[in-house]
Amino acid sequence: MSRKNFLTNFGVLGAAAVLSPSVLATAAEKGTADVPQLPLNRKVRVGLIGCGSVSGVYLPHLANCQFAEVVSLCDIKPDRAQKRAKQFSGATVYPHIDKMLAGVPFDLLINTTNMQEHGRLNKIAIAAGKHVWCEKPLANTYKEGREILDLAKAKGVKIWGAPAVVNSPQFAFMAKQIAEGKLGRIAAAHGHYGHEGPHWSAFFYEENGGSLPDLGVYNIATLTGLFGPAKSVVAMTNVITPTRNVEDKGSIQVVAEDNAQVLFEHHSGVISHIQCGFNYFDPYGHQGKGQERPTISVYGSKGNMHMVGYDWMPFGVDMATHENPATQRFATDTGSYVWQEGASVICECMSTGKQPLINVEHSLHVLEIIEAARESQRTGQRINLNSAFPWPMVG
Repeated sequence: MSRKNFLTNFGVLGAAAVLSPSVLATAAEKGTADVPQLPLNRKVRVGLIGCGSVSGVYLPHLANCQFAEVVSLCDIKPDRAQKRAKQFSGATVYPHIDKMLAGVPFDLLINTTNMQEHGRLNKIAIAAGKHVWCEKPLANTYKEGREILDLAKAKGVKIWGAPAVVNSPQFAFMAKQIAEGKLGRIAAAHGHYGHEGPHWSAFFYEENGGSLPDLGVYNIATLTGLFGPAKSVVAMTNVITPTRNVEDKGSIQVVAEDNAQVLFEHHSGVISHIQCGFNYFDPYGHQGKGQERPTISVYGSKGNMHMVGYDWMPFGVDMATHENPATQRFATDTGSYVWQEGASVICECMSTGKQPLINVEHSLHVLEIIEAARESQRTGQRINLNSAFPWPMVG
């Protein structure tokens, strides 16, 4: 979609003031970093580090991916890696990333460790010349994430980060309606995601954990994916439940936010808002199965649109417009999309040369928003953002 059409469909006047040429130029320039390398034309050899709960969902998907071959598994608790190897792959098992990197050769590191370890391990893998797919977040700070990307560019390798929400047919449908002006002038949007909190590990509640990088990251990725980069953030965060009982450490003090509300102003003129937390009773629970209520809502001057189900597992889109005021449900076919597909999709892209929608600059922008939300809570001020990413994502 052209810049002119994009601005027209959002109903934004004074385009130069709203989406400055410098922002678009920066995003376009950064987008060149994601031009695919020459395709491998073979299966991508994968090493996965972090054999906890998430690996139990990733590995079955990778096992069914024709473009991936899992050759090594690593965990500081070797019995967990041994268990996964027996369950899914028969890969060689390692107790430490250094031994993994010195062992069976592989192309792509998949990082499903505790989020506090993501930046450190990503940097080690990239320094060793490995491509990286990382579960969210990409790093603990925007500065660290930017340094990791700069290192990847210097090493001639690539890094991508979860979540994969922009891959869903429902996201594509919503982006298309917005691009075609079906909702008129887009004004506002809302996203929410929460449950009662994970019980299996303390890292969710420790420093650099929290509901924003664990839960809010999905809605932030969805809303910035639909409306483009945000230029400023205002937020409030706090801790509602000061102590938790978790399986790995027993009773702990909660340090990271377990309750957050974040308001962003997009360069496109849209004002959007997300809320997330570990204190939300939801009958659908952490897995979200059976969730039939909207969790992403978009409002425009000529219509409204609502994503049904969580944005990481949507089931359809409800839409009503001036032309068709009776709400109808669209995009009920989820296709092959599942939240855990990101690493498999990247394997396909590395193997074939196909270009992914998932973009590391988008992941970094989401990370900057999370950091800015915490800074807004600390200072009581609106925080301006510096990052951007190639957008629109769906033409």
